[in-house]
Amino acid sequence: MAYSFPEEVLEHVFLFLSSDRDRNAVSLVCKSWYEIERWCRRRIFVGNCYAVSPEIVIRRFPELRSVEIKGKPHFADFNLVPEGWGGHIYPWILAMSEAYPFLEEIKLKRMVVTDESLELISKSFKNFKALVLSSCEGFTTDGLASIAANCRNLRELDLRESEVEDLSGHWLSHFPDNSTSLVSLNISCLGSEVSFSALERLVARSPNLRTLRLNRAVPLEKLPNLLRRAPQLVELGTGAYSAEIRSDIYSNLVEAFSACKQLKGLSGFWDVVPAYLPAMYSVCSGITSLNLSYATTQSSDLVKLVSQCPNLQRLWVLDYIEDIGLEALATSCKDLQELRVFPSDPFGVEANVSLTEQGLVSVSEGCPKLHSVLYFCRQMTNAALIAIAKNQPNFIRFRLCIIEPRAPDYLTLEPLDTGFGAIVENCTQLRRLSLSGLLTDRVFKYIGTHAKKLEMLSIAFAGDSDLGLHHVLSGCGSLRKLEIRDCPFGDEALLANAAKLETMRSLWMSTCSVSFGACKMLARKMQRLNVEVIDERGPPESRPENCPVERVYIYRTVAGRRVDMPDFVWTMDEEDSSSLRCS
Repeated sequence: MAYSFPEEVLEHVFLFLSSDRDRNAVSLVCKSWYEIERWCRRRIFVGNCYAVSPEIVIRRFPELRSVEIKGKPHFADFNLVPEGWGGHIYPWILAMSEAYPFLEEIKLKRMVVTDESLELISKSFKNFKALVLSSCEGFTTDGLASIAANCRNLRELDLRESEVEDLSGHWLSHFPDNSTSLVSLNISCLGSEVSFSALERLVARSPNLRTLRLNRAVPLEKLPNLLRRAPQLVELGTGAYSAEIRSDIYSNLVEAFSACKQLKGLSGFWDVVPAYLPAMYSVCSGITSLNLSYATTQSSDLVKLVSQCPNLQRLWVLDYIEDIGLEALATSCKDLQELRVFPSDPFGVEANVSLTEQGLVSVSEGCPKLHSVLYFCRQMTNAALIAIAKNQPNFIRFRLCIIEPRAPDYLTLEPLDTGFGAIVENCTQLRRLSLSGLLTDRVFKYIGTHAKKLEMLSIAFAGDSDLGLHHVLSGCGSLRKLEIRDCPFGDEALLANAAKLETMRSLWMSTCSVSFGACKMLARKMQRLNVEVIDERGPPESRPENCPVERVYIYRTVAGRRVDMPDFVWTMDEEDSSSLRCS
């Protein structure tokens, strides 16, 4: 069968395979298909920058046009990965600059990106079109100026949630005056002012601009000027949505929004003044995505806004929406698919809003298409979780974050095992799950038994013993990423399920009961794993081998031990497996 079609035909057919999983399956059919697939692969996703080396990727796929790479573990988002751990992109950029002169897209997440890296990108890839830096750090506006000046065909520049050192607000002026290719620009993470005149000119000469996300420094009174120059926008992130109450500002906003007939997504809304929200009501009927996670306004105003959006599919909002707002959401937005509710005061001792489990129950009852939830709250019950599971068996992502660790069912004071058990038993398509509250090993037995399609699991302050971890590792056949903090899981379950770790992308454990000795044993036993001990107290061998380590990060790799480890990271030396070594 492998030789029944000419190579050109197979290559054309392979181009219609968009998923990495399908591509990988095709490459395993026979040597001929392997060769054809490797030469026609144009995109690659690397889930861990240390799982493979740039050289291996280049040898395997010589004609790439788009590269997506992730660096630091997910728990870096919660400041659990020490500063300076790694995730440097420069070695990748250096290698690709020589191997892929026709590279068009680079998408990075949680990586250290220097100005040197950005300058090398801007000068190496002559037809470069897209740069996405998500939750990245290490670069300044000087590096962005290099991208603007040298990437003449740039279509997308997205800096979402990145940390950028603002050296100059004039970097936007480095876009050439004849640059008209821009389709998407996201500068929402920038902390300082940008040159508004340069921004205005860039928007005006970009007829294909579809996404524009501004930063907080862009004042509300200037927003109409930008909208008039880009009525074709599909996604808009406002700057600060506040100004002195003036009729001329309001009327300008009304007029500008009314001309934007294609808007589907809205975000931004820093420092929102509720009196200006009705100015955008004219576009709300077409809005499918609304991000209000920076809008510190009260429930009544949020209810009025959400009620104007009957076609809403995705909502991100602060807990100011309260239960009454979520009830209105359930009544008004029957197409809702994704809901994220963030805490406005996560470190406060007392609740500052009236948001409970009932709000989530209401949405699960009223929104039949809901399949993804991230919900921060201060209380939960087993009965509510059971109701949610019965209302929405089609969940693929369910992340519940009860702010107080180990909080029980506040009505019965029982663990929340039964409630989460109902979630994994009823939601058979679940791919991602985050647990919180008072939980025993019983919940992990439920997960191991029922969550057969689960790919990512986050656990914090849960479990009684190693048995909980054993249930998960031995039962969840599709599990790819497991992240654990402050749980009593230790050596026995880790070593007993060592073979499972080679089928996963990574395991992160911090403040658990994993000993230094077990880390050494695991590294000796499983040669294709990198077992990184991360301990800022000093060399782990200076303490007894049965002493728990601060953090351990375990991931499969074909690249061997990494060479850029800081002095608080230790991993097994390939040449001498009886010791751990740091760089």
